[in-house]
Amino acid sequence: MNKKVVVMVVLVVATAFVFADPAFAGPGGKIASVVFETFWGQVVLGILTIIFFPLITYVFLREKLSERRARKDLRFMAVHSSKFEWLKVQERAIDCFFRVHSGWENEDLSGVTNWMTDWYWQNQQFLHLDRWKKEGLKNICDVNIITCIKPLLFVHRNEGKEHEDSMVVILIKAIMRDYLQDRNTGKVVEGSKRCKEVSTVWSFTMDNGEWKVSDIEEGSMSLAYVQLAKDLPNIESTVISEPKT
Repeated sequence: MNKKVVVMVVLVVATAFVFADPAFAGPGGKIASVVFETFWGQVVLGILTIIFFPLITYVFLREKLSERRARKDLRFMAVHSSKFEWLKVQERAIDCFFRVHSGWENEDLSGVTNWMTDWYWQNQQFLHLDRWKKEGLKNICDVNIITCIKPLLFVHRNEGKEHEDSMVVILIKAIMRDYLQDRNTGKVVEGSKRCKEVSTVWSFTMDNGEWKVSDIEEGSMSLAYVQLAKDLPNIESTVISEPKT
């Protein structure tokens, strides 16, 4: 196996352990382990943090560099369309975050179809919410406050028409309660009722001129997206040239 691939796999796996999210079963349908919520889990987490401190530093620096690149490219594209202004992208992302979580807890995403791509909202509704309902499970999803929101990756595209299918990947951290419970007994099936900081990676795709949620993943996926940033073409080369008259 290629040495580069091996290193990448080790980094991703190690990051998943070090930055393992508290259990959650909200948008995205991911359910992580709650092992680090116990006393011994905290001890193990402390040991892992010490062991992987160089990796933690590496990930932090890579995220900062990737964020700087994304913000720079967004500023460049904002000259061509206000849709790329970071403040507007951020406002849209926060709005989507709360709307999607609200629809998720209500077990009905039909009210947020304009905030998610068609494929993704159907995937979430049918693959997770409807299935859990049939299994007698309900997701409790209560967002307190967003503590961090930053772009990790920005890709400008022109699929079919200008700017269409462009993508921005955003890391969002929020203090919240997020768990699965039996709707009849109220017993917690996955996760815990503790209020904690949950880190998730949200992908937004430009769909008919609007940013829409196209994927939601665990926070540990941030490194994978950060690694992609260095292979992006110069943002200037992605702009459609004005025809000469």
